[in-house]
Amino acid sequence: MLEECGAVRYGDFTLTSGKKSKYYVDIKKASTRPDVLRAIAREMAVFADGDRVAGMELGAVPLAAALSLEIDLPFVMVRKKPRTHGTGSRLEGDLEPGDRVIIVEDVATTGGSSVETVKVLREAGAVVEKVLVVVDREEGALENLREMEIELIALVKARDLLS
Repeated sequence: MLEECGAVRYGDFTLTSGKKSKYYVDIKKASTRPDVLRAIAREMAVFADGDRVAGMELGAVPLAAALSLEIDLPFVMVRKKPRTHGTGSRLEGDLEPGDRVIIVEDVATTGGSSVETVKVLREAGAVVEKVLVVVDREEGALENLREMEIELIALVKARDLLS
């Protein structure tokens, strides 16, 4: 479905990091299509357990909302940077200390975004043990999250896209 909706393209690309890649994954192309977003949420639901779902803006928010609806759990949005007005919080939505939170991500490369999301949620008192990602580019995210005692579960791995 990712390839059919144009979310995966092959060729020569420069990633945000500056690194060159033979493929590009744009999950926003998938998450803006109800049929694909619904399928992603259903696939993620198999692995989801906890009290809340969380995703960092922007790419993970539709995924968090869709999974939240699929499994009937509230979700939390994590801001990339603290707000400069109001409460200054990086979290939108209710979160209680001790809540078990499942993080969702669109694409994981080194896991930097996931690591940051884990840190923000843990600082707020959440228990985080699992990240669900649509595509793992298999470039270090698994290992970096493992160091934080976080399980990374990918619906699709780079090797699946490249085979």
